Amino acid sequence: MESDDIKHLVDSGQLSVGIELGSTRIKTIAIAPNCETIATGAFEWENKYENGYWTYSINDVWVGIQKSYAEMSEAIQNHCHTQIKSIASLGISGMMHGYLTFDENDDLLVPFRTWRNNNANKAAQILREDFKVNIPERWSIAQLYQSAIDGEAHVKKVNYMTTLSGYVHWYLTGEKVLGIGDASGMFPIDSEHKCFRQDLLERFNSLFQKSGYSQDINEILPNVVVAGEIAGYLTETGAKLLDPNGELEPGCPLCAPESDAATGMVATNSVAPKTGNVSAGTSIFSMIVLEKPIVHVYPEVDIVTTPDGYDVAMIHANNCTSDINAWINLFEEVFQLMNVKYDKNELFTKLFESAFNGDETLGKLLSYGYVSGEFITDVKQGYPMFLRHVDSEFNIANFMKTHIFSAFSTLKIGIDLLKEKENIQIDSMLGHGGIFKTEKIAQSFLAAALETPVSVMTTASEGGAWGIAILSRYLLETQYSNLANYLNVKAFDNTEQITLNPKEEDIESFRHYIQNFKSLLPLQRQVNDYI
Repeated sequence: MESDDIKHLVDSGQLSVGIELGSTRIKTIAIAPNCETIATGAFEWENKYENGYWTYSINDVWVGIQKSYAEMSEAIQNHCHTQIKSIASLGISGMMHGYLTFDENDDLLVPFRTWRNNNANKAAQILREDFKVNIPERWSIAQLYQSAIDGEAHVKKVNYMTTLSGYVHWYLTGEKVLGIGDASGMFPIDSEHKCFRQDLLERFNSLFQKSGYSQDINEILPNVVVAGEIAGYLTETGAKLLDPNGELEPGCPLCAPESDAATGMVATNSVAPKTGNVSAGTSIFSMIVLEKPIVHVYPEVDIVTTPDGYDVAMIHANNCTSDINAWINLFEEVFQLMNVKYDKNELFTKLFESAFNGDETLGKLLSYGYVSGEFITDVKQGYPMFLRHVDSEFNIANFMKTHIFSAFSTLKIGIDLLKEKENIQIDSMLGHGGIFKTEKIAQSFLAAALETPVSVMTTASEGGAWGIAILSRYLLETQYSNLANYLNVKAFDNTEQITLNPKEEDIESFRHYIQNFKSLLPLQRQVNDYI
């Protein structure tokens, strides 16, 4: 888009903005009315393991939002010499699940506990058996009930509980609401009525009261909002939280705050039944939109929803790229010790491209990139492990291929179960996230893992930040009959994508690797007993 055209959109307040708080960075994207990306900004951050929990600093939430917004705004100012004063709409997205609880004075009761924590096994099991619905440890309700079972002092003071996106949205608008996609990772959803399941809310209250607590879960949870509904307006305080310089004016509407899983579905145009996507970052998860409910309850399968309320089968693995990033950081140190100049993006690309030269047995190498525990494979505490046979072909090509295979292995185990037990059909699977930035490498190996064609769009690396910007734009496009129609007609009408079919030799290679991966899982499980 020409500089003068962008300046006109900025000066007339027609840009929509999306902000996503992902696992490794906070990203802000401004889009035009035609959904084209105009400018971006980002802030890198990392979770920390403190006092037995994975967490992020709440201060970093606001520092990161302000810096990523400022970088986006500065990019526009440098390009077309104008300052953002007003915007058409805004949306906030964040990591799904998690535990943020507040007392009657709106004070945070315990440090933010992320989706990565595996401490709520007992609570999840009790709720799963009582509800007859799968309740994973990551879900907010499992975190709350585990805290109650453990007798944590703060539980008696819990007045409100929300997710990361819901927390930021609340501070920007004053509204205690949550998009249905994010809400479906807190508590089971009634897809027909687009709200939390009332029968299960009553069952939870009964369990909660038996544990000695008097609060009503109906009052603790946020209100559920679906895509296309206005979920509040940017307040004067909210505008200053985004832009401390005071340039941004309050008043724009906000869409419902959503999860990274929901915005990933939007960013890959995967909101219609029989479509699906894989989001790969610190964690990895697939979202398969269902034609009909699955028959059985599986601990490995979450039932969540699209941003407009369709049931989705979600397979979630806690670990994906963290171990790969750690190895690449090690390779960086080698260059630094040798005083060799290098570009990190080029290093990443070259290492990934080398994986195409790995052999079919991956040189008899095996990797478990488990920085944290994994429910699907029954690993309580993660310890990254790299194993090689005494006669292995230990080279960079096999090394990188092994780590990429490992990043997709736990997800494959979960999806294979769903295909076998429920005969799930997938017409299309799209990948998004930073791992797909290097063309065709991770995409081709994912296709082999899933044994299905995988597509990657040109917007794949923009991911959920673009997705939540699209959802905020959808607020203003009332002429479309539903979200899928809007995405097809407006957001993706000219979007390019690359589709790769799995190669038979790669499928066989992955099947062989998964057999080895499964057979040595007992070793991974035992590490915690000796450390």
